[in-house]
Amino acid sequence: MSEMLLFGKIILITGAARRLGRIFALACAKAGADVILHHGHSAEQALDVQKEIASFGRRSWILASDLSNADEASRLISRANEFGVIDGLVNSASVFESLSMQETTLQDWEKHMAINLTAPFLLSQAFAKQTSTGRIVNILDWRALRPGADHFPYTISKAALVAMTKSLAIALAPNITVNGLALGAILPPADNPSVSEKIIEAVPALRWSEAGEVEDALLFLLSGPAYITGEIIHLDGGRHLV
Repeated sequence: MSEMLLFGKIILITGAARRLGRIFALACAKAGADVILHHGHSAEQALDVQKEIASFGRRSWILASDLSNADEASRLISRANEFGVIDGLVNSASVFESLSMQETTLQDWEKHMAINLTAPFLLSQAFAKQTSTGRIVNILDWRALRPGADHFPYTISKAALVAMTKSLAIALAPNITVNGLALGAILPPADNPSVSEKIIEAVPALRWSEAGEVEDALLFLLSGPAYITGEIIHLDGGRHLV
């Protein structure tokens, strides 16, 4: 990334220590931002990301917080403000479990809602109070706009996050944009890489996304036209169409 699209900005990314969150954090740093790395239980991985960011000549800070705890989620923005006023918030942290409706317990339901929906609400609310301008990007899933019976509590929580994204775009206009990035086959499942080929068979593009495509999409929403708000961009190779 030659263009320093986010130079001088401070971006808070939840779930920044692993997988997609890590990709987002490094993309922002390569684009010139200083990054606040939130993690829940991945301290060692967060340190690895911090070292990589330092190699780009950018600053980063690590904050641990259990986003399933509303009190901790509510305090995360004020803790992050110790490093400066936040210019962008990426709600990336999520819990993703393969549960049918019949298998879903109340505890499963509440966990998915707490991390995937309530935490982004509390963070967005606190973010809006600490800045007059800014960008919020909610990380979604193609399932959220075409819900099925699989991954039941995850899908419902992300579908609700789609609705909240659009509502927040109105509530926080004109100075804060709120958009969503709905992802598809980005990274093979960490717990079952053997299903990779089956997943790709259902994707019109017939391939996994490249890391650079994910980076470009996020940076577009964080640094592109401020006249775009309430938009959901699908980065899924057309999966939501079939």
